[in-house]
Amino acid sequence: MAKIALIVGSVYGGAQYVAEQAESMLSGAGHQVLLFEEPKLDEVMAADAKAWLVITSTTGQGDIPDNLQPFYLDLKNRFPLLSGKPFAVVALGDSSYDTYCGAGEQMRELLTEIQGNELAPMLKIDACETLEPENVALPWIEQQIKKI
Repeated sequence: MAKIALIVGSVYGGAQYVAEQAESMLSGAGHQVLLFEEPKLDEVMAADAKAWLVITSTTGQGDIPDNLQPFYLDLKNRFPLLSGKPFAVVALGDSSYDTYCGAGEQMRELLTEIQGNELAPMLKIDACETLEPENVALPWIEQQIKKI
């Protein structure tokens, strides 16, 4: 099975909870999952995972959560080419805001710029429609991981 880097950006714990559920599901399916709750670029790169899975909420005016911001900025500044590494992004947000899933959009765009291979269009989970985002995220994640 695959080694997967699970990179989390969470403000109030929703994305963290989804990531923990994803870690459990993927580990149960035989994958080696490395959960990065305070991701550091050097640590994620050193893990040499076959694929990256980013699960993030959005804060403020479409901003990346504080725990994910240093990773994002380091990735943007150092620009390490992913050379086709598979990735997927799950974005949690609230569609009543103009910046709906803005953090996920920024992560997806950057990962594409550094030549990552997007497994599927980003999954957006709307807090206005979904009270338990893990119920939407987990089946989607399971489908994407089958592609690597």
